[in-house]
Amino acid sequence: QADANLKLYARDPLNIFYIGFNNTIPPFDNVKVRQAIALGIDRQRIVDQYLPAGSVVADVFVPPALKPGYSTATPWYAYDVEGAKKLLEEAGYKDGLEITLTFRNVVRAYLATPDKVAQELQAQLAEIGITVKLEQMESAAFIDATSAGQKGFYILGWNADYPDSTNFYDYHFGNENNLQFGTLYPDMVAEIKAAGQVADEAIRQQHYDKVNALLKETVMMIPVSHA
Repeated sequence: QADANLKLYARDPLNIFYIGFNNTIPPFDNVKVRQAIALGIDRQRIVDQYLPAGSVVADVFVPPALKPGYSTATPWYAYDVEGAKKLLEEAGYKDGLEITLTFRNVVRAYLATPDKVAQELQAQLAEIGITVKLEQMESAAFIDATSAGQKGFYILGWNADYPDSTNFYDYHFGNENNLQFGTLYPDMVAEIKAAGQVADEAIRQQHYDKVNALLKETVMMIPVSHA
C-alpha cells in the first residue's frame, strides 16, 4: 500500500467459517436445539473480535462473490438470547444442557484462531444455559472424525477450490459420502443437483434460494463468516 510502484488489489472473500452439527447425534437430532444454538451465537462479535479487516458476517453458506448462489433473500437468524432460551425450553432443556464442541487448532484462511473462537462460543452459549466442553483434536484425526459422522458439534470451514457455488454446496450438502452433517435432506439434494445441471444463472439462483431456505430451516450448520 505504501509503495508507489505497486498497486494492491483487494479481493472479496472466497471462504466460509461455519459451526457444524450432526443431526443423528443427540441432542443435535432435535432441530429446536440446533435453532437455539443458532440464535444464541453473536456472529457479528466473532467477526469484529477475531477476524481480519474486510471480513463479513455470513448470510448463507457461500460468500457474496459467488453468484448465482449467494443471496440475501433468506437472512440467517438474528442474535436473540431470550429466543434461544425459549427454544431450549421447548426442546426439553429448561434446566440447561451440556454439550461438547470439537475443533482443531490450526490456522486457516477462514479462521486464524480456532481456540480463541471456541472459547468465545463457550462463553456465549453459557448465557443461554448451555455448558460447553471444549475438545481439541489433532488436525487429521479431527477431519477423519467429522467426515465419518462421529462428532455432533464442531467448528470448520471451507476455502474455495474454484470460484463457483457448486464447490461449496455439492460437497457439503449433496454428497452422500460426506457424513459430517448426518442424514442429508432429499429435497435439498435435489435442488443442489438441479442447480449444477443448468447454465442459466437466473434458474440456478432459484434453486440456490431454495437450498438456502432449507439450510436455514434445518440448521444443518451455522454460517458464521467470510474472512
